[in-house]
Amino acid sequence: MTKHAISPQTGILGDTFACDCGALMVGRMTAEVHAAESGLCSACLGTTREEVAPGLVRPCTSCAGSGRRKEQVTWQLAHAEAEHLITMTIVRGVVAGFDGPFHLSEVADTVRNGLGLPTGRLPVGPRVRDLLLQLQAAGEIAMVSAPDEMVGTDMVLYRDPQWQRVRAVGR
Repeated sequence: MTKHAISPQTGILGDTFACDCGALMVGRMTAEVHAAESGLCSACLGTTREEVAPGLVRPCTSCAGSGRRKEQVTWQLAHAEAEHLITMTIVRGVVAGFDGPFHLSEVADTVRNGLGLPTGRLPVGPRVRDLLLQLQAAGEIAMVSAPDEMVGTDMVLYRDPQWQRVRAVGR
């Protein structure tokens, strides 16, 4: 079995890529096609990592950090299905049913239950978040970030579970 690992190359041709199988590719599109034909994620080219900004690297969100094409396609199909099923009309209706402040997770859970979707079936939370952000941009709702804890009268704590840090913000 031929091994494929596609990596960017520096040279006078601009965007060039090389694969462990010996293929040399000019241009990102050619590298993406080769990755897809080889069963690799066409977003991260099989590296499992994506560079969000220069020097800021994270696991690839297109393939869930697997580097494989199957996971990428499954994830993309799930997002497309969520976009088709979870419409702005549905989210507006759910938000209108809340009397006062609400959590994004409450809206997502209500949408999930209303559509009869099992947990993990579709990326409901990200889709709901995107639609809530659109509602905010249109001026229909105002989203705020509530602190996790008040410390005295002049400082709030925000806990970030992803990074396992606590950030204190003074007023």
